[in-house]
Amino acid sequence: MIINMDHLNVIPFDNINMGSEDDPNTALHLQHHQPHNLDFDFDYPNNNNDDDLLEPTSLSDPNLDPYEGMEFDSEQSARIFYNSYARRVGFSTRVSVYQRSRRDGSIICRQIVCSREGFRREGNENRSKRQRTVTRVGCKAQMTVKKQSSGKWAVTKLVEDHNHELVPPDKVHSLRSHRHVSGSARSLIDTLQAAGMGPSGVMSVLIRESGGINNVGFTKVDCQNYMSTSRQRTLGPGGQAVFDYLKQMQAEDPGFFYAVQGDFENSTGNVFWADANARMNYSFFGDTITFDTTYRTNRYRVPFAPFTGWNHHGQPLLFGCALLLNESESSFVWLFQTWLAAMSGHRPISITTDQDRIIRAAVSQAFPGTRLRFCKWNVFREAQEKLSHEYHSHPTFEPEFHRCINMAESIDELESCWESLLQRFDLSDNEWLQSMYNARQQWVPVYLQDTFFGEMSILQGSDSINSYFDGYINASTNIHNLIKQYEKAMAIRHEKEVKADYDTLNSPPVLKTPSPMEKQAANLYTRRIFMKFQEELVETLAYLATVVDDIGSAITYRVAKFGEDHKVHHVRFNAFEKRASCSCQMFEFSGIICRHILAVFRVKNVLTLPSNYILKRWTRNAKSGVVLDEHTLGLPCNTQESLAARSENLRLEAIKYVEEGAESEHIYNVAMDALHEAIRKVAAAKRCGSALVQTTVVNGSQQLQSCSLDEDEKIQELTAELEQASQRCEAYRTKLLCVMKDMEEWKLRISVKVQNVRLKMKD
Repeated sequence: MIINMDHLNVIPFDNINMGSEDDPNTALHLQHHQPHNLDFDFDYPNNNNDDDLLEPTSLSDPNLDPYEGMEFDSEQSARIFYNSYARRVGFSTRVSVYQRSRRDGSIICRQIVCSREGFRREGNENRSKRQRTVTRVGCKAQMTVKKQSSGKWAVTKLVEDHNHELVPPDKVHSLRSHRHVSGSARSLIDTLQAAGMGPSGVMSVLIRESGGINNVGFTKVDCQNYMSTSRQRTLGPGGQAVFDYLKQMQAEDPGFFYAVQGDFENSTGNVFWADANARMNYSFFGDTITFDTTYRTNRYRVPFAPFTGWNHHGQPLLFGCALLLNESESSFVWLFQTWLAAMSGHRPISITTDQDRIIRAAVSQAFPGTRLRFCKWNVFREAQEKLSHEYHSHPTFEPEFHRCINMAESIDELESCWESLLQRFDLSDNEWLQSMYNARQQWVPVYLQDTFFGEMSILQGSDSINSYFDGYINASTNIHNLIKQYEKAMAIRHEKEVKADYDTLNSPPVLKTPSPMEKQAANLYTRRIFMKFQEELVETLAYLATVVDDIGSAITYRVAKFGEDHKVHHVRFNAFEKRASCSCQMFEFSGIICRHILAVFRVKNVLTLPSNYILKRWTRNAKSGVVLDEHTLGLPCNTQESLAARSENLRLEAIKYVEEGAESEHIYNVAMDALHEAIRKVAAAKRCGSALVQTTVVNGSQQLQSCSLDEDEKIQELTAELEQASQRCEAYRTKLLCVMKDMEEWKLRISVKVQNVRLKMKD
């Protein structure tokens, strides 16, 4: 068990306030009935991923205007959309009146208005104060959304006309609902402030880095407010509750890991934790991870950042969590190194996170050799801010920009499309676009397809970040209910994985072809991964594979869909080793073999999937065997597996038991009798203690007696046998390759003889 604690501390917390209820441009979270001030003014989109395979975020098209009947997945999505629309048009928004359900008290109707709606109330108490600028002028522009029986929120009333002048694009960043101290800006401010720089100096750096004050996204006053509150940030009484929870979890589970950075008295600490299950899951699925910094872009009340990945069903999987109060580069380096220590030092193949340069620098320090990818959804969101003038002036710019990034199938195509875009919209001198172009290899899909990211489509890649806690932890979650929501999310995710396991075992998929390969895949893959493979296999029926180069050991095929000769992919196939590589690189990116290689396999009569194209992490048996030993992970081992591994093994066996025990009434009765007997034996074992490990007291000290020596000898014997078997297999493989090579040579000689005979017959 690894514990790395400097000081137990009340953790600081970012408590930014950029508005009050009296302010006409008040925070979207401020409601008329609330006497207290919620900290943040506006939330960017919450990433509502599918619970299983990652799908592109589909809030509405940012160029789409609102209309009556328009539907949203949630009230928050409606507010996000209307504020985005307001930015394009040139006004600020705030929430207004709402209606609650009489049944459960939840909000079922919400009005979102122009910030200049209504009139300010004049009272005697205000006469002695300085005269305030009139900002509310009775504007009627608004959008009302109401919750439907389907759970969707629909626009029931829309007023588009304003009774005041709208703000031009180069000034819209000054409006309250569009001002935001972003996560990347916070990191830079924290770093500069720690170096002793004041607000004016910090603002100068921000203006220079952003390419102008219009691109900073907030004002100097906002910067000053952030810097002044950063010294006072604290989780308050809830911070102690978090520490109590971590201590309790560690006492209950020896495999639970947590660490704290920083000083208690100065309130500058960060905390990280990962339970035994998260650490065990990383040993099976730790090839690609996401560091989810949604809290920075969506202004969460709690700076909660999880490490996540994908399980064998394509569902989000948790690898640990952090509370980050200090966002300096050194803090991120500490976090990544601490996480890596908890995961035994095994680095992932790839990591997806924010494009913030401080996070980038920390990743390069902690994960050398790991491929870094920026979340594309964050890039597009930032583009709306940095290119607001183009978005407003040229309605076609955004869809063309997205098409250029998402649809390019080659680097040459991307370069050509990008250059054309810059010239047509006169953006060659735009500093932000130039900076993103310089970093294109870290976010544009066509540059990333040679690395594994565990997603089912290259174009789909990271349109929205993989968030394990969608629907459980959001901008309104405070420190007091964080742990409750954290545990709720863990329980629900576990249930979904159990259900996916059960469906895979008990719901055989319908085969669509007589192919032995399809039947093989149906028995190997989990249900959802098989469905993706099946889609690729069926598509091969419409693809033609033509030889274009037959020189050397590998043959190159031109593969194209019938009637779409302009979309061509090239596949190189080695007949000796049954290995193929495709220009689309889908297998490298997702671990699922593509339709183009399958089309070549069909031509070459490869009837079953070669083992090198079956990625274990997508199979039913992904969790069989331990990839990282438990000594390395720091988990308890004795003569048994860790608590997490034992629970997982029992769960899988229970699923099989239920399936077989319910086949008939007789088998059911037998199964129930056996289950009752097992329960009695387990209870007896708990009373008497384990038969494998007994504790005795010798000379005042407690010693453990077990059969570990016998097991070590057996493991050594099996390891030696495995090594011998591997050597024999390698020898057989070498002989087989020689035989196949001889066969190919004989085939070539016979072919030459046949050609000679044909020529003689013609003569």
